[in-house]
Amino acid sequence: MDLALFDFDGTLTTKDTFRGFIYFSSGPVRTAIGSVLLGPLVVGYRRGVVSGATLRRAAAAFCFRGRAVEDLDGYGRRYARTFDALVRPTTLARLEWHRAKGDRIVIVSASLSTYLRPFAESLGVELICTELAARGGVHTGFFRGGDCSGEEKARRVRARYALGDYETIHAYGDTREDHALLRLANRRYFCGREVDPAVPVESLVPVADDGGYSAPSVTTYVSPTRATPSSV
Repeated sequence: MDLALFDFDGTLTTKDTFRGFIYFSSGPVRTAIGSVLLGPLVVGYRRGVVSGATLRRAAAAFCFRGRAVEDLDGYGRRYARTFDALVRPTTLARLEWHRAKGDRIVIVSASLSTYLRPFAESLGVELICTELAARGGVHTGFFRGGDCSGEEKARRVRARYALGDYETIHAYGDTREDHALLRLANRRYFCGREVDPAVPVESLVPVADDGGYSAPSVTTYVSPTRATPSSV
């Protein structure tokens, strides 16, 4: 059995779902106020001086603090039902290829369990992701266990799975936040192309960068496709 690790935003989907869930669950007024208050962080993020993790923490604190868990979970279930229009067909086909082989499939994402859990359950795959913290049935605005991005993705995978038990580990990603996840794998796929093991993971950059969540112009998953940093 192999282990297949899939990033979600930009890899399994064509766009960022965290940002979309804020709009979906918070309403126009709260979203507009948040856009103003978080504007400097967004600008810093686009310029590469503010991390995605920092921006997500700030957005969660503003948008989700004080929200009832039951209420937000309802939004999450409804939001997950919109993903059919966002899922990248070629990546979903790759996931189904792993399922047909009998591999263990895991979505590993910085996005929220609020909407990722119902989606993962609908696919019948396992999930590692960011979770909102709550107390007394009310969200605190913090993340339980921190933001699941970068090195934290790899740490959580190692904590849950005995990697040596798998014949081959496949990892799929599309941004720098996925580099640590890719380093776990024998076979690495970045923006839809298999990357030669000799290519340093740190040299991989998105095909198109819209501020952290790319929409690769080419998604092939043709094996073996070997890409150099200049062609990824």
